[in-house]
Amino acid sequence: MRVLVAMSGGVDSSVAAALLVDEGHDVVGATMKLWGGAGDSGCCSVADVEDARWVARQLGVTHHVFNFTDDFEARVVAPYAAAHAEGRTPNPCIECNRHLKFDRFLDRADKLGFDAIATGHHARVTAGGGRFRLRRGADAAKDQSYVLAMLGQAQLSRVLLPVGRLTKAEVRGLAGSLGLRTAAKPDSQDVCFITSTGGREAFLGPRIGLRPGRVVDATGAQVGTVPAVELVTVGQRRGMGGGAGERRYAVSVDVAAATVVVGTAADLLDSRVAVTPDSVSWVDGPVAPGTPVLVQTSAHGLAVPGAWEGDEVVWDEPQRRVAPGQTVALYDGDRVLGAALAACIGSSKD
Repeated sequence: MRVLVAMSGGVDSSVAAALLVDEGHDVVGATMKLWGGAGDSGCCSVADVEDARWVARQLGVTHHVFNFTDDFEARVVAPYAAAHAEGRTPNPCIECNRHLKFDRFLDRADKLGFDAIATGHHARVTAGGGRFRLRRGADAAKDQSYVLAMLGQAQLSRVLLPVGRLTKAEVRGLAGSLGLRTAAKPDSQDVCFITSTGGREAFLGPRIGLRPGRVVDATGAQVGTVPAVELVTVGQRRGMGGGAGERRYAVSVDVAAATVVVGTAADLLDSRVAVTPDSVSWVDGPVAPGTPVLVQTSAHGLAVPGAWEGDEVVWDEPQRRVAPGQTVALYDGDRVLGAALAACIGSSKD
């Protein structure tokens, strides 16, 4: 099988390529150049490209670099900025997977005559009866099925995830035994286009403008201010004030009114989370309303029980509010059912 491996320059994609070579596939590596601006904490740097090229040379496979910077700007960076301007909290890594790694990259592989693509994600694809399922990776601590929850049959039928059956320790051990350059390389962290020195403020300020906002309590009384209302996330505690023994959290954010409503941890609890209807996607067909599901609302969060009701999830027990724009991933055990984006704040049907 001819396989195009997305080699990010990290240890996981390096080992993914190595496993496929060992299995006898015709492997070619490719690194996506996505971000051309400043960045110091994520992936896709010049050093990452060099690491990927070096590993490809060690494995004896051809390596390419695909310049997708325009697509990345249009499909990831611009929507990220627009979401903040509207008071939503986006997940750019998921949108990068959706539009770049499993769309643009897959399309390039098709045009070059490859049978499949592969990545170093810690998740698994299983097949049966001509259908494909996305499952959690073997290493629960490194599972990345959440950031792939938007994939469907068209993508999964063409995707290989070789390291999904391994623990992270096994991946590093294999990389070490093969003498791969990336064996001890730390995992990438944070958003690749946000620098550790400037943060979101330096990045978003020139793009959307940032306005100070009022912080009010449930009665509407002002209790403080924030320097940039667009940077406040529902559930945020930092910068929300509160005296000794009193913790305040952002309960809702109204960018248009430049106002953040704060409350206690109990005020953050909600019985449901609504989703944006046109954001709903299914791995293998829709789930009927009323179906019990496990729900994960962050990359490293725990899955908790609830029920899918067609346009929202109703929790079995009240949960902390989900910030608008965050991905709500639905599971049946270790199997991903689908995903959607959180829409509004509050229990509109209570």
